[in-house]
Amino acid sequence: MSQQIIIAEQARIAALLKDDRVDELIVAQGQYQIGDIFLGTVENVLPGIDAAFIDIGESEKNGFIHVSDLGPLKLKKGSAGITELLEPKQKVVVQVIKEPTSSKGPRLTGNISLPGKYLVLQPFGQGVNISRKINTETERSRLKALGVLIKAPGTGLLFRTEAANINEELLIDDLENLIQKWDSILQIIDSTSPPVLINRDEDFSLRILRDYVSASTNKITIDNKSATERAKAFLSDNDSKVNVEFYSNVKNEHILENYKIDLAIKKALEPRVDLPSGGYIIIEPTEALTVIDVNSGSFTRSANSRQTVLWTNCEAAIEIARQMKLRNIGGILVIDFIDMDSRRDQFQLLEHFTSAIKDDSARPQIAQLTELGLLELTRKRQGQNIYELFGKKLSDCDGLIQLKKLIDFEKNNFENQKISKKGKKNTNIDDSIFEIKDSNEKYLKREERDIDLVTNNIEEEVSNKKKPVHDEHQNGSNSNEKEIITIELSEDEKLVYSQLGINPLIKLGKEYISTNTIAQLGSNPQKEAKNISSKKKLNNQNLNSINSEEAKELNQSNQETNQKKVIVDKHNIEDKDHAEDILEISSENEIDISRRKRRRSSATSE
Repeated sequence: MSQQIIIAEQARIAALLKDDRVDELIVAQGQYQIGDIFLGTVENVLPGIDAAFIDIGESEKNGFIHVSDLGPLKLKKGSAGITELLEPKQKVVVQVIKEPTSSKGPRLTGNISLPGKYLVLQPFGQGVNISRKINTETERSRLKALGVLIKAPGTGLLFRTEAANINEELLIDDLENLIQKWDSILQIIDSTSPPVLINRDEDFSLRILRDYVSASTNKITIDNKSATERAKAFLSDNDSKVNVEFYSNVKNEHILENYKIDLAIKKALEPRVDLPSGGYIIIEPTEALTVIDVNSGSFTRSANSRQTVLWTNCEAAIEIARQMKLRNIGGILVIDFIDMDSRRDQFQLLEHFTSAIKDDSARPQIAQLTELGLLELTRKRQGQNIYELFGKKLSDCDGLIQLKKLIDFEKNNFENQKISKKGKKNTNIDDSIFEIKDSNEKYLKREERDIDLVTNNIEEEVSNKKKPVHDEHQNGSNSNEKEIITIELSEDEKLVYSQLGINPLIKLGKEYISTNTIAQLGSNPQKEAKNISSKKKLNNQNLNSINSEEAKELNQSNQETNQKKVIVDKHNIEDKDHAEDILEISSENEIDISRRKRRRSSATSE
């Protein structure tokens, strides 16, 4: 039977799926988690029960430790009581082996263990132990000999199931990593005052892979990219062929919703569980134990009652084995199967139930089948059960509501991330728009620079041409013949003539346009200069609003009429010297005209 692992990294919830059904849940959301190592202080010692309460944090409930779990603290063998081993305010190093319940604090032990990928280091343990699932005698002998050689004195080693057929170098590297981890813990102990958390497996995904990946695992899905990459790197060392995928939440469904894990949790909180044949079971947890009742219900397929009872009980045995893992039921369990008179049927049912629970990591132990037909068994407690996690913890607090809020919160975060990504894309679009706008502005500025360059070139030509002309008639025909004509224009006409660079004299007729005639607008020259500058700004704004082709055509027309525009604009500037320089551009033509007139007059006199 293939197994799939679903990991919600942010919610710290993992699910083991078999045949697309949730078979087991792993939740790590409490203040205290199994495997946490604390440096605490002894709060009080109770000799009546050979136990002590240890202060390990801010919780109102102190941790509980029995004399049998003292481990290295048990210095005196055969001591009469715990009072000789512990005293109030004593500093101790303890590890959580059972998470707290609604009425009890966490269960503690002094036997520290550090789990690795292939090994478990026991700093205060002794000897070499091998997993019972490694049943090959040759492999057990190999690991036993290797453990004796590599373990440090005064420590213990446990070879996990994953250590089977693994190279010795990988096993030694795993042990060295665990030793370095313990050395760092000792340094923290020496430099820290209690109570304080010393060590915890913060990487939830790697913890799931380390403890639950088996040979039947074929796929792992994680809702976190970085955790997915760490999982791939973790499994690559073992040459595992397990497919590791990242859940991208494309359908806007949380990973717990997509794989129906939230619905499985909701159904697991209900006492009734229906069987495929029509029967059902009732699961009722109590303070002392958990009671399970089996009923035939509407099952009527069998030919006789004996077969009906046996079939229903076998179906119930398989479902009970699954529900124990799903609900994480620990402690004492009492199962009331349907009564069977045949000892053969009873034996067949026990064999069937034993086969169903053999893969349970909590190692259920069947005690007996009583005379009343009740099956008694125990199951090791591993963390909080589903009722403590998602049941009604308070009168007004529902764990399912908390789970729904958690899923909605993560979905909102994912949507915000998607919106932020879209915002980044829009920002890129906006940036491109700004880039286009900037390019247009740069183009217009470049055109303005070209106009200014033309103006400067004209001024340079004027300065070069402003040299004394050795002509006897030049002085007589220089300024006396200049004619200034005042032209009245409306504001719209001024705007049009200014934008197109047209000489205002065209309004009076073409015959008034000559090199010796200058147009003057009927207004204050200084004010007019300001108006022309404002018109230039308006022109630039208009250019920004039109398309690039129109801007190019308009700029070309401005360049073609630039010299005329310069003459008109320069006429209205206060600096008279520059105005005179501009007028000297037409001096050569005036000299030629005067020479022709004199030649004609002399020819007539002759």
